[in-house]
Amino acid sequence: MSAQGTPSLGDLGVMVGLEIHQQLATGKKLFCDCPPKEPDAYPITFSRRLRSASGEVGGHDPAALFEGAKAKTVTYYANRSSSCLVEQDEEPPHRLDPDAKRTALTIASALKSKTYTELHTMRKTVVDGSNTTGFQRTMLVSEGGSFDVPLPPPSQGRPDGAPGVRQIGVQSICLEEDAAKILEAGAHADVGTKGYGLERLGVPLVEIATEPFDASDPDMVRAAALSLGRMLRGTRMVTRGLGSIRQDVNVSIRDGGGSVVEVKGVQQLDQLADVVSYEAYRQHGLTAISARLRECRWDHDVSRDRADVTGVFRKSASSKIIQKAVKQNHTIMAVAFRNAAGIFGYSPHEDVRLGKEIAELVRRFGVGGIFHSDELPAYGITGRDVAEVAELLQASLDADAFIMLAAPADRIGPITDQIISRVRRIATDGVPADTRMAAADGRTAFLRPRPGSARMYPETDVPTITITREELDRAAADAPKPWSEAVSDLQDTYGINRQLAEQLWDSPYLGLFEEIASGQNVRAAGMVEPTFVASALCSSITRLARQEGMDAGRLDDQMIRETFEILGKGEIAKESVEMIFQSIMSAKAGTVPDAIKSASMQSVGADELEGIVSGIIRDNMEMISNQGERAAGPLMGIAMKRLRGRAPGQRVNELIVSGIADALRGTK
Repeated sequence: MSAQGTPSLGDLGVMVGLEIHQQLATGKKLFCDCPPKEPDAYPITFSRRLRSASGEVGGHDPAALFEGAKAKTVTYYANRSSSCLVEQDEEPPHRLDPDAKRTALTIASALKSKTYTELHTMRKTVVDGSNTTGFQRTMLVSEGGSFDVPLPPPSQGRPDGAPGVRQIGVQSICLEEDAAKILEAGAHADVGTKGYGLERLGVPLVEIATEPFDASDPDMVRAAALSLGRMLRGTRMVTRGLGSIRQDVNVSIRDGGGSVVEVKGVQQLDQLADVVSYEAYRQHGLTAISARLRECRWDHDVSRDRADVTGVFRKSASSKIIQKAVKQNHTIMAVAFRNAAGIFGYSPHEDVRLGKEIAELVRRFGVGGIFHSDELPAYGITGRDVAEVAELLQASLDADAFIMLAAPADRIGPITDQIISRVRRIATDGVPADTRMAAADGRTAFLRPRPGSARMYPETDVPTITITREELDRAAADAPKPWSEAVSDLQDTYGINRQLAEQLWDSPYLGLFEEIASGQNVRAAGMVEPTFVASALCSSITRLARQEGMDAGRLDDQMIRETFEILGKGEIAKESVEMIFQSIMSAKAGTVPDAIKSASMQSVGADELEGIVSGIIRDNMEMISNQGERAAGPLMGIAMKRLRGRAPGQRVNELIVSGIADALRGTK
């Protein structure tokens, strides 16, 4: 317990399980040969309305039922260059991609996971719109296994002297399809409404689920995800870059009633510790809210728990939010919660309130939010309005609580049913078993209930897939070296220091670095050393990307190759490389030649360079007389500013030092 009385994560008994989703670098989809490339346009458009299907034993999945209650129609956008009739669900799946199978078996071997001799494809119900079929194809490859995680430095919750390595168990490894890509209206000229692009749908993924482990120190979660990611990259069979690997994290606390909350969409490793901390305290707060609901003996009376209060606000001009809803002919519904006054504003931890939980729920139905009695009168809703609503609900403002929301008449009933159901679950269970989405700041927001066992049913269009002894032996031979050993090999091969080698291994640029640093056209010129290439890829691009208006996505691999090829030929100086990257990342230039031309980066000839430096020496004789050899630094700055990367810094410095020496001799 902390000095302020807030429990530590260790006090809460936080347990975490990771689910790592990694795209595989096969160059094609899992059940067809379409390449997963970004299309220039979407000439094919179609729409679907998805619904829940019963599982293998006849039940319906709660997550699918929740999504189906939204009754939404989804628009899909496609291009034949990156998708076919398989992704449109107009043609059965083709054979399983053998390269994806080989990669999955290699990963299972690396994690010492027990591989099955037969793979059976299942359909995993997904009706949020991200799959045209309403399901995701997945197959269990192996179960069990483990991996070692170097422990982070001692911090709060972990005593000094703990062992340096911790073993994390593997629960399962699956091979499955990736989902479609969300497109926003306006982002593409031919996308008229929010929908999904099919270029990513069907891309092979490996999902690795770990056994639950203690997360009293949330940095341990990051360390575990980093170790798994490094192993995956070590196979040289997975894709790299933003979006190619995603971490979902399952979080529970000791007093959470056994409920596990799944947080999806953690893109950055640095988010993990914040997500785990936030979610643990949110769950602890919900247990306190649950206890208060039970103490106040919340009375849910179906016959008088809700009332249509639209008429109260037809004459009200104070609340702009309410008036907008009235103009849209929405129904305004109030829901009473007997004997629960103060419950919606009660905040056992910062940013944890029942009112916030309900607001997150209704936003998933396209409703902007709710008003609740603990915050009213406010937002243009007067005390008289509140009194009239309470009268219609037969509620006491001293003892009861209520919420209000506006929605189309045909949707208001199902939404209020979901609200009442959620409050009941919190009162009964404490922590609902939800799926939530991670935000960039480490907070989480409600997505839908967690799926259950009814989610899966057999895929009838894919036959049983046999795994041979030869395939298992090959997978064992392909298993990657331990990360530390692989980094040492990188150091030795290219003569770079340990820090750069580690940065390269964890970056999206390892393969590109090896290609450039080994290229004969670059190395033969004798101008580009591997250390410079590594520094440009790991440091320069990262530093530029942190600046406002810079987008590393504009700088593709071919542009980087072209830049170093031109450098290797001696047509530009080393100093020009970062300038080219900056010009492209800022959208000032769309190609490498354009960047060179716009910034006048063409190398100057030897005679021209000597003339420029001689002129700088002549113009600054007074500085040289006063400072002597110390004038080299300021003059170097003047020269590099004038040359703008058109000459190697080393050669410029040699000419300046020589020029200063000649000038000093001439004044004696």
